[in-house]
Amino acid sequence: MTVYFIGAGPGAADLVTVRGLRVLERAPVCLYAGSLVPRELLEACPAEARLVDTANLTLDQIVAEFEAAHAAGHDVARLHSGDPSVFSAVAEQMRRLDGIGVPYEVVPGVPAFAAAAAALGRELTVPGVGQTVVLTRVSGRATPMPPGEDLATLGASGATMVLHLAVQRIDQVVEELLPSYGAGCPVAVVARASRDDELILRGTLSDIAARVHEAGVKRTAVIVVGRVLSASEFPDSHLYSATRPRP
Repeated sequence: MTVYFIGAGPGAADLVTVRGLRVLERAPVCLYAGSLVPRELLEACPAEARLVDTANLTLDQIVAEFEAAHAAGHDVARLHSGDPSVFSAVAEQMRRLDGIGVPYEVVPGVPAFAAAAAALGRELTVPGVGQTVVLTRVSGRATPMPPGEDLATLGASGATMVLHLAVQRIDQVVEELLPSYGAGCPVAVVARASRDDELILRGTLSDIAARVHEAGVKRTAVIVVGRVLSASEFPDSHLYSATRPRP
């Protein structure tokens, strides 16, 4: 028996990996993250599978489901939105499984920031413009940020910044990033990336907050800040250069 933590992707059902889909098709138990996971994926589960929405469950209740499946010898497909490696609350579940001796495996998925970049038609690492991407969030109702991971500190380098779970605090984001990036720095907010109701807002640090408030975007959005969003003059990558030595 194994618990499979599967990245369901950013929203579109066809962005789940082939590996993840194959696990879903055979797992007798599926725990999924409520409205964040497309219903179409649940249709891939066996007809007799136990489907459990974890949206209103506590960690203890989720672990109890794992334990019951383990006792019955049933694999579990544990669906998380995006990719389990960032902002997924998978670490605490794996820690519990380690403690009770239940095996698990992680199946990667398409992260929200990748879907946002695709929606924007932008590469986040552009030669000569930006080669570093910071993935972060802000303090709020969630766990406080560790010391040294505030936006002012992280933004000092001017690197491309992608913020999850932060659109409700867009005014705070703007205030803390203005000193490092400047009012004219390009910003994009992608809400519900890859879904049918995807929404893209473009602007700068000077006006993006007003655009977000006007559009009423309050959740399921990614904020991208950085010069790569508007870069048009930059050197070609060395990867395909005619001067690059080839075998």
